[in-house]
Order: sequence, then C-alpha cells, then structure tokens
Amino acid sequence: MNNESAVLLCSTMATIVYPPLIPTNTPLRSRRLLSRQLPPRCNTTITASATTENLRVVFAAGGTGGHIYPAVAIADELKISNPKTQFLFVGTPNGMEATAVPAAGYPFTAVPTAPLTRPLISFQNLFLLPYLLTKSTLKSYKIIREFDPHIVIGTGGFVSFPTCLAAAIRGGVKLLIQEQNSVPGIANLVLSLFADRICVAFNSTVECFWQRYKCVVCGNPVSFSLTKQTCTKSAARRHFFPNAAVIGKEKVVLVLGGSLGANTINIALSNVYCSMLNENEDLFVVWQTGLKAFREIESRVRYHPRLLLSPFLHDMDLAYAAADVIVSRAGAMTCSEILATGKPCILIPSPNVAEGHQFKNASLMADVAGSRVILEDELNSVTLRNAIQEIVGNEKVMAEMRERAVQAAKPNASAQIVELILSLTRELGFKH
Repeated sequence: MNNESAVLLCSTMATIVYPPLIPTNTPLRSRRLLSRQLPPRCNTTITASATTENLRVVFAAGGTGGHIYPAVAIADELKISNPKTQFLFVGTPNGMEATAVPAAGYPFTAVPTAPLTRPLISFQNLFLLPYLLTKSTLKSYKIIREFDPHIVIGTGGFVSFPTCLAAAIRGGVKLLIQEQNSVPGIANLVLSLFADRICVAFNSTVECFWQRYKCVVCGNPVSFSLTKQTCTKSAARRHFFPNAAVIGKEKVVLVLGGSLGANTINIALSNVYCSMLNENEDLFVVWQTGLKAFREIESRVRYHPRLLLSPFLHDMDLAYAAADVIVSRAGAMTCSEILATGKPCILIPSPNVAEGHQFKNASLMADVAGSRVILEDELNSVTLRNAIQEIVGNEKVMAEMRERAVQAAKPNASAQIVELILSLTRELGFKH
C-alpha cells in the first residue's frame, strides 16, 4: 500500500466513524497533508537497531489472558526457531498485559485504549469511540514506524484493532491475525480484509470469514509446558497437597474462572464443596477464585486438607497435570488447553462475553470432545455437583472424554504459526 492509498484509507475511516475530525468540504489534497503531520521519528527504547538485519516482530495483544498468552506462546516458539528475532508487544497501559508481558521476558509499550461497548448503538460508540480509535491508531502508527517490523501479529483485545490497522496503513509490513474463538468478532472480521494470513483454531471458523483463502486452521497456541508435560500426575498433586498421601486412586477437580474469575462458579462451588469432600475421601479440589473474589470466597470457605484455594494459579502446567476433571468458563484458550492436555471438562460459558463467543466455544467443545455444558441460568450447587459426580464417578466416561479431547487437540499450533510467519517475511525478501 503506497502513502497516497494509506492516507485515503485513514481519511475514509475517520470520515466514516468521526466526521468532525475531517470536514466533508475539505479538499482531497488537504486531506493528503494529514500524512505529513504525524509526529517526527524519535529515538526511544522501542526503535529497532539500524545496524542489524534481525527479524522484527510486533505483537498486538491485550485485555485478558486469552489474548495475551497465545501471543507469548507464539513468541516463545519463534525465539526457539529464530533466536535473534527482535520483539515488541503493544498493549494497553492498565491491562494485565502491562505486567504479564514483561514477566514473560518481552519488551512492552502501551497505546491508549479504544474499547467497543455494548450495545453497539450507544453514545460512547457513536461519539467517543471514533476519537479514541483515531488516537490509538496514530499512536500505533508511530510505534510501527519507529520499530519498523517485518510483520505485525494481532491476537485480540482492544489494542489489536488500531495496531493492525496502523500496520495496514503503514504498508510494507506483513499482517497476520490469530482468531482464538470458534466465531470471530467484528474487529477481526474487518482486519481480515487487510491481513495476509488468518490463523484460526477450528475448521468451522473458516466459513465465517469473507476471504477464506487467507485462512489456515492451526489450532490455538498454548504454552510449551502444557503441550510437553514433563511432570507426572502424582508429582503435580504433591505440589498442591504436600501433606496428603498420594496412592493413585485420588480424583482432582480443577476449578477455573478465567484470569478475571467467575462469581457464579465461585458461589455454586462454595455451597457444595464441603459436602462433596466429606462424602468422598479420595476427592481433592484445586480452586482458582480470581483475584477480585479471593478475599470474599476465603471468608466463606472453611479450611479443608483436600482443598486448595488460590486467587490465581501461576503453575498452570502443574494444575493441568494434577487434574482429572476441569470446571471452567469457556474461553477459547482454556478450551484449547483442555484439549491439549486431554482433560474431561465441565464448561460454564459466560453470558457477559461479547457476541456470545463462550457459548459457541462450549457448544463446539461438546461436539468434538464430549464436554459437559451448564448454562449460567442453570448453574447452582445441585447442577454443578451432579455434573462433577457424573464424570468423576465413572471411569469409562472419563476415558472416553480424555480420548476425544486428545484427538481434537492441535498441539503443534505454535510451530505451524511460526512457519507461516517465516514464510510471510520471506516474501519481503528477508532471509532467515
């Protein structure tokens, strides 16, 4: 895309979403001058080295772990394949990516957020969003111009749209988007028009995009530690319950509410955990409450030697290794991790996630892996208890669910996406 086309695109976008920014009577020649009013290049910590020819990659990811951790998994795999790669993660200043990305060892820079709210027809979307989106896109453009990446990879979150759009406007940069959900959202549908490749997790997702020839079914990239489990089940259980006797017939239920927690799951479990543990001396529960809910749940829950309560589980590889059954929301990445580790699961899709993504993910998991699904308005202590006991108490059911999960998994997703990244950058003449 040349500069004139880029500015036309930017002008058109601004005219459509925020007319006050560019008056309709402004001559086209004057509009083209907008491209010359971008902030001058400055020497910052995000500027790529001019003396090297290393591969440079920008990741746009933020909001929740479901968008951040796939990007980190791809970066980890790319670092193994191409150790000299230079990385830059772009996210929001107050999102969990601001701490999670540096903790994973990657450089991070922030751009202003441009959240799309529900309902779509709202004061914020009609008047405030266009201004915020333009501001975020201009900031992203400046970052991309300074870092000068060979490829930009968007894995979702509010930051992904303006950053990927800026890459399209910039031109000379390959663009890859990675859609974790079974059905894409509005942002990725629009970005797909500019993308060189679209990586999707499920075969059915391809049908949702207008330019299907760009789609590659890779699965969702999950942590290397999950796909290459080196810890035994007994060792993982000892990690969480060091004082318990591990004799091999125990059943561990892992309860997850996503990185932000799930209040309805917490309440349902708090009403039934004690009776379940008292009635089954071989049952153990590892319960991630979420950071915000931890103190409230901790005050409601009595100590039990076979219960581990935690606001957030950092050793997810050990948690999955220890688990026999998983109770969880139906975020795309959690579903992929469940498949990758071959675990039976009970999914409670959140009704608060945009565009019904979690319900669609859960329905697909029920089809491919036999996952049990409890809708939010059906969830209570009785339905949760019955679902857990139905699986834990039947070895045949557990074995069947494990087998179906393993068959549906795509454990090499990260490696396949990295191969696409390297292939796209070769088209720019970059030699690996």
